[in-house]
Amino acid sequence: MGEYRRLWWTLIAILTITFAILGLSGVEVYRQAPPIPAKIVTTSGTELMTREDIMEGQAAWQSVGGMQLGSIWGHGAYQAPDWSADWLHRELVAWLDLAAAQEHGKPFDRLDGAQKAALTYRLQDEYRRNMLDRASGTLTVSDRRAEAIRRTALHYQQLFGDDPALRPLREDYAMKEDTLPDPDRRAALADFLFWTAWAAATERPGTVATYTNNWPPEPLIGNRPTTENVLWSLACVVLLIAGIGALIWGWAFLRDHDETAAPVATADPLRGIALTASQKALGKYLFVVIALFIFQIFIGGLTAHYTVEGQSFYGIDLSQWLPYSLARTWHLQSAVLWIATAFLAAGLFLAPVINGGADPRHQKLGVDILFWALVLVVAGSFLGNYLAIAHLLPRDWSFWIGHQGYEFLDLGRVWQIALFAGLCLWLALMLRAMIPALRADGDRNLLALLCLSTVAIGLFYGSGLFYGERSSITVMEYWRWWVVHLWVEGIFEVFATAAIAFIFATLGLVSKRIATAASLVSASLFMVGGVPGTFHHLYFSGTTTPVMAIGAAFSALEVVPLVILGHEAWERWDQRHKAPWMTALRWPLACFVAVAFWNMLGAGVFGFMINTPVALFYLQGLNTTAVHAHAALFGVYGFLALGFTLLVLRYIRPDLILNERLMRVGFWSLNAGLVLMIFTSLLPIGLFQFQASVTTGMWYARSADFLQQPLFQTLRWVRTFGDVVFIVGAVALAWQVVVLGLWNGGRRTPPLPAAE
Repeated sequence: MGEYRRLWWTLIAILTITFAILGLSGVEVYRQAPPIPAKIVTTSGTELMTREDIMEGQAAWQSVGGMQLGSIWGHGAYQAPDWSADWLHRELVAWLDLAAAQEHGKPFDRLDGAQKAALTYRLQDEYRRNMLDRASGTLTVSDRRAEAIRRTALHYQQLFGDDPALRPLREDYAMKEDTLPDPDRRAALADFLFWTAWAAATERPGTVATYTNNWPPEPLIGNRPTTENVLWSLACVVLLIAGIGALIWGWAFLRDHDETAAPVATADPLRGIALTASQKALGKYLFVVIALFIFQIFIGGLTAHYTVEGQSFYGIDLSQWLPYSLARTWHLQSAVLWIATAFLAAGLFLAPVINGGADPRHQKLGVDILFWALVLVVAGSFLGNYLAIAHLLPRDWSFWIGHQGYEFLDLGRVWQIALFAGLCLWLALMLRAMIPALRADGDRNLLALLCLSTVAIGLFYGSGLFYGERSSITVMEYWRWWVVHLWVEGIFEVFATAAIAFIFATLGLVSKRIATAASLVSASLFMVGGVPGTFHHLYFSGTTTPVMAIGAAFSALEVVPLVILGHEAWERWDQRHKAPWMTALRWPLACFVAVAFWNMLGAGVFGFMINTPVALFYLQGLNTTAVHAHAALFGVYGFLALGFTLLVLRYIRPDLILNERLMRVGFWSLNAGLVLMIFTSLLPIGLFQFQASVTTGMWYARSADFLQQPLFQTLRWVRTFGDVVFIVGAVALAWQVVVLGLWNGGRRTPPLPAAE
């Protein structure tokens, strides 16, 4: 540890405390997950459904794409409704109509104010009261509610089938005809949707809030933000301001004690290291990165178009072969895969550098095996997704080789295990180079941090294996966000920080001492908010108030380190003029500057916009979430992956000069396209939805009646301009990397002299 002892112990203490909080709270998540009744009966003794029916319905929901077709408790796709909010409202309206007809002989809408108020009061009392007998596991509902459930279930059975009367609604929801062909599975699906709505309407024992902390907003039964929601939202803002203030003060003092930067070398130090066989083999990784990137963009364009023509692409009916749920699955899955592949390639490029410029024994063989394993995972998971959604798999195989139904973890469990095995192989290839280097003399603190983050990348993806096909959706969400938030937004961030610092220190752009100290401080800042901040995704997923409190308090601190990233990135960018050879790094550095900008805007501003509990209560599951997702996932991790891709390309094709015109078009079109799609379409629609969610309810903000209004149709068409600009940038970048780079074309120049 040496002179960094204090920084190391700070990081160790933060990791110990934050993971203890995450783990102990996870026990609470398991204990307090909304119960699934053993059976549901009416007061007259009729059995409506069983726990097995509900779990079979969950499996049926997963098989049609799950979170890629509408959402549950706000998590999932945005075109179809949030099924829990939609079911709840439909059932409430059905109950009121039944009560009005039975007691007043006319529809509810024709009652006077006093009559409506009386029935609404009784509705709220019946629905919020918890009638579950925990000893027997039996949930009892009134005969009137049972009829309301039956009517609502019939709607969904017809909707997920091919009833001609509901075809226009399926088009509005971007659902293919006969989404779930088996009528028995449609009945089970309705049982599962009922249970999600029941948990959202029923008060948790000993509290005045539902199992989902009163989400979704539903005025008919008084689903509004709880007192704890408001209090922790205020605490969230206070902690954010305090955290930024403390960071600025601390950063000012740290900067006062910075040492003078080391002189920049006259030649590129990395060019003085001969390319190894394993490094030369990385070109195919870069090809896969770009191929998946281009595929993701074009399939994303189709996904966006389905929000206008729900079953067609400019009049061509594609939905029976490539429906919205499959297109969105591939869009998200390819994003995760190409970004992860770029990170793996960057690590494999650094491995020989760390090992003194030589490959460990059989390193190239390992690199080749890992590549083909990744190709197998990509091809197998994509095919499995198609077979599941097309219902060409036996029902018991869907989860395992088809579609898990969970956003960002859609690939079948077999492919998920294979991907984890691939990451473990990558980890082994990295450690073979790192461990000998760690034993050498000298300052190895920065390398130790890089090594630890490498281990975390390899192993933490395995947390996604801790739930099963029939796990409670609350438990599943806990582990899913370990992958989507902790693995991607936390571990990848630390790895990227350490890797870039290691590269810059090796290049002589910053002293190793400053690079090490800055990386350790950044890692501590990322982890202190990022680890327990995972819970801000779980406010309304069947968790208790303490989980909301932890998520609100710590996730506010996630924004804090983003304040300084722009300054650091600009300093690196400013160093491009310090030596002639630095011009070759201009565009990778530009990508890292873009990462800092989008970290501030996408992860910081747009992230905090939906972060506080009271804001997310009304915003969860709206297009405002898509704003944050696009700006943070591509803006931060996408540009980071592209920066790594260009950096590796620059060294494995040492005599290649990047085409300035192509790179300018590529870089600026990607940024401009992302800005346009956010500010001309996603954000305006999201803000209008926010107003509808506050004034009327979540069900309305996600309904076809609201989203199919002419204004929103126009805004979705307007998005095409941003998409086209983005596609132009992607194609330009792909042409540079694949055609002019990997295929050895384009302008060439004699190799620059190696460092002495």
